[in-house]
Formats: sequence, structure tokens, C-alpha cells
Amino acid sequence: MRFKIDPGKYAMEPLDSVLTLAGIQLPTQLQSTQIRLVIRDEKGPTRGVTRGLNEYMSTDMKRWRPPVQRSYLSFFDSNRDEYSRRYSSFPDPLKAKMKDMAKEMFYFGYDNYMKYAFPEDELNPIDCEGRGPDVLNPSNININDVLGNYSLTLIDTLDTLLVLGNVTEFQKAVKLVIDTVSFDKDSTVQVFEANIRILGSLISSHILLTDPKHPFGKVDYEGYDNELLHLAHDLAVRLLPAFENTLTGIPYPRTCTAGAGSLLVEFGILSRLIGDSTFEWVARRAVRALWSLRSNETGLLGNVVNIQTGQWVGKQSGLGAGMDSFYEYLLKSYILFGEKEDHRMFQDSYESIQNHMRRGRESCNEGEGDPPLYVNVNMFSGEIMNTWIDSLQAFFPGLQVLNGDVDNAICLHAFYYAIWKRFGALPERYNWQLQAPDVLFYPLRPELVESTYLLYQATKNPFYLHVGMDILQSLEKNAKVKCGYATLHHVVDKSKEDRMESFFLSETCKYLYLLFDEDNPLHKSDNKYIFTTEGHIVPIDKRFREKQWDDEFPCEEAVLVERKPNNRKPPPSNNSNCNRIPEERRYTLPLKSVYMRQIDHM
Repeated sequence: MRFKIDPGKYAMEPLDSVLTLAGIQLPTQLQSTQIRLVIRDEKGPTRGVTRGLNEYMSTDMKRWRPPVQRSYLSFFDSNRDEYSRRYSSFPDPLKAKMKDMAKEMFYFGYDNYMKYAFPEDELNPIDCEGRGPDVLNPSNININDVLGNYSLTLIDTLDTLLVLGNVTEFQKAVKLVIDTVSFDKDSTVQVFEANIRILGSLISSHILLTDPKHPFGKVDYEGYDNELLHLAHDLAVRLLPAFENTLTGIPYPRTCTAGAGSLLVEFGILSRLIGDSTFEWVARRAVRALWSLRSNETGLLGNVVNIQTGQWVGKQSGLGAGMDSFYEYLLKSYILFGEKEDHRMFQDSYESIQNHMRRGRESCNEGEGDPPLYVNVNMFSGEIMNTWIDSLQAFFPGLQVLNGDVDNAICLHAFYYAIWKRFGALPERYNWQLQAPDVLFYPLRPELVESTYLLYQATKNPFYLHVGMDILQSLEKNAKVKCGYATLHHVVDKSKEDRMESFFLSETCKYLYLLFDEDNPLHKSDNKYIFTTEGHIVPIDKRFREKQWDDEFPCEEAVLVERKPNNRKPPPSNNSNCNRIPEERRYTLPLKSVYMRQIDHM
């Protein structure tokens, strides 16, 4: 016997009410048989869920006993569903195993760097050798922008040692940095890379060393005299010439929006630690200069600007390379420093992103249409410029979590995870129209792991533990080589390049470990923390909201208001959207199975 029931009409009704409202009378002889609920989906295969009727009746079989406040849709979200069956739980022993696996992954890379590469900047994990700047080819910016002959990997990794609970090795590494690292070098590096990898780590480690609350235990040691802070100051002073002789205030060299606009967190903290406004001033001036150049029509910025003329050389606006951390640091600067200017710029930017870059159905978890996606558009017209997205954009769900937009974060994250499942890695560029990689390498980037970790912290949904396990196992299978983990040259055939970038240890391994370590001091401390764009830990501290100087460069209201398009909606509030997620979804899959299947089958 078969009955047709409209899911939308009776979505929130218990099973007995559904049958009654649908005009279905069960014959007496069915009391000892089974009901088979069949879901027919126009976009997918028919699937069924079977329940014995006696599960919902009292022992004397005379009256219904439906589950309290359970809709019949709970059948479809139950552990009978293929996705719920796979993702609905994550046992504690498995979590402990994954935590140990993440720790072993970190130490395999770290120990081999210290054995074969230190004091050089990076480890070549295939040949078990160190790598420094390419002095024979100064135009090799892929290497020379990052490597400055200053033990990059050791410095970038300092606070990860504390996250893993290794106070002894942390103290040893700090002393090694103090004794061996000098910035008195003949090296030309990119301001952005030196800032996020070196300056950020020195500041973070100094703060953790001197924090009287000791969130990671007693990590300071006798004789520490603020040497890491002095090194950070020394490096920042050496970077200041990049801001000189530019008509716009945007620093040299080749300038993308993210590179020029993602200095404020590190420079701002340094200024407030040492009481010198210079560093925050130059960083904030660069952000304001970029902000003043946005489009009057769309509110968007381009990705490459001429620092002398202020003309946009690259008119593409997106969320990936060249743009990503600009938006990230608007919000994180506001969280750290409390400057309303930063909050207004972020909220205006977020609104423009939603209005002009977002494609797909309106709601992540409801309705018809393609899954939501953020595309690359022309900054002036909002028209699509190409059909690819890049792996750096996978950071954006994590930023959406910080902004309280958890629903949109869930959907975009699921899209990127579907790509990961297909290749066991994220290709640097993926063509969403052709559903194939455009650029095939994967340098062990952390962005998807970061978003996975932050979504798990926001939802505690075991789905994200499964995602982390998948990523961890894929890295172990596809990237592990003789002395570390190697860049994938080709995500399809899994051929490799002999390079392990420092962010693999400072971010990828850190976020994987934290994902599975529920009891980490970072999660249990009374302090609140935020991660820099390189994954370095800084506390949200009231001292960073206090300045020891008057504002020498007050914000001109015209910078924020004059160029705002007249047809834009008021900025959305920064209140969390968590309460907009239906309660029943907080305990099931973060994305309905029908939408997971849709993404998987793309």
C-alpha cells in the first residue's frame, strides 16, 4: 500500500498527525507490519526509510506514541540516511587517534626541518635539504618574496609548539631565534609575507611568553628580556621604507589589495605594545587609501593598484588571491582594536560582496537552484569576469563564522569540501563551470582546514570532525615524503614538488590538531583569542583597545561616506545569525542531505 505525502505541507507534524492530515487510515492488519516512507526527489534518486510501526505505538498496540516534537522529516535526517549515517557521530577514541595523527604530522615536518634545513628558511622534504632565497635569480618572486634568510620555518612555527603543549621545545626554539636570527641581511622580501609570517609570530610568541594568566602553563623562563618584541620592532622599522615615496601611501612593491591592506593587525599590536603610533599609522593609511578607491557603483575594490597613480591595474574583485585577507583584517582589526571605522568598512564590504559576488539560491539550506558560490566579478559593473575560484577563497567560511553568518559559511564550506573529496586536495584554481581544475598544484594550504575548525567551534557538529579526518588522511596519503610533506604539483596524478612552505606547520597542522583537541588550553582559557591570517594566536585584550597617543591621522568622514553608492542597503547588523538556524538542524547535518548530494554530484 502506498500513499503520497507532500513534504512541504506537513514538514513539522509528527508521524501520526501527518497520516491523519493526509487522510490516511491505517488498516488494523498493518499494526504488526512496517511503514515504508519513500522520498522522491526530482534531482536525485528515489530512496526509502523503513520503520516498524510498533516503534511508534504503545505495548498494547492500542494507541500511538509518536516521538516528542519530531517532524516526519527527522526520518530523512536520521541515521538511515547515507549522509547522516556517515557523519552524524564521531567517537572519542577516533578523535584521540586523529589528534595524535595531527601531532605526529607536525613533528615529522618540524623535526626534519630542524635536522636537515635549519637555519635556512624552508625544508625541501624530498631531497632532505634546506632552502633559502634564490640569489642567482632575483626575479624568482615565488621564492624571494617569502624567503629572507631568517630561519622562516622556525619562527613561523613557534606558537604551534605551545598549542601542542611542548613548552620545553618552545622555550628552546625561542632561545634559538634570539641567539641566531638577525634582520641585518641583504634580502629583498615582500612586506606582506614578512609581516604575517615573521612579525606576526614574533609578536604572538612574545605575548604568550609574558601573559600573566599563563593559558598554556608557565611558559616564560628566567632571563627573557623582551627580545622577541625587540626583533619584531627591528623588522618593522626595516619595512617602513616600503611606505615612503608613494603618492597614495600604499606600500611597495607589486601591490595587490590584500598585500597592502593586511598589515593592520600586526602593525597595530606592535604600536600598542611599544607605544609608538608609527606602525599602526602607516598600515591604517594604506587601508584608507585602498578604501577610498573603491567603485562608486558597486562598493567593490579591484585586486591590483598602481601605488603612485591610484589607478586600478587589476579590476577583478573576488574573495581569493589578491583580495582575501583585506576583508579578513577589516573584521579582525575591529575585534582587536574596537575602531568603529574598521567595522563600518567591513560591513559595507560584506554587503557589496553579498550583492555582487554571490550566485546561486538565496538560502543555503532551503529552496531550489544551484548551491551558493562567490564568483570573480568586475569591480565597476559586478559582471562575472571568469569562471574559476581559487583555493585561498576557502578561508571565507571561517570569516563568515566570525561575522555570525553561519548559514552561508556552512554552504560555501561544503562546496570546497566537495572539491577536496574529489581530488584529495584543493587545486589552486577550480573552474566551477567546467567542474575541473584550472591550476593543478596544491602547496598544502590551510584555508579549508581553518574554516573547518572555526565551523566546528561554532556548531560542534561532528560532520566537521569527519572533514578534518578526511583532510588529515589525504595529506598523509598524498603528500608525505622522505623528510616531510611536499607540495602537490598535480592534484590528479599526485606528482610532487620539493617544497614544504612554512604555513604547513604554522597553520595547517595547528588547525588540524586544535580541531580534535577539545581540551586544549586555547579552548578552556578564560581569555578569548583570535588568529592572524598566518594562524598566529593573539588575545583579545583590553590593552589593545587603548592607545597611548592621540589620533594623528583622524579618519576623514568623506573616506567612509562620500563614495558610498546611493542605492545600497543599510549595512547589516553584526549580530550572530546562529539563532536563525532552525533548532532541529543544530543536532543533525549542517547541510541537508539533498543539498550535500547536489554538491557532490556536480
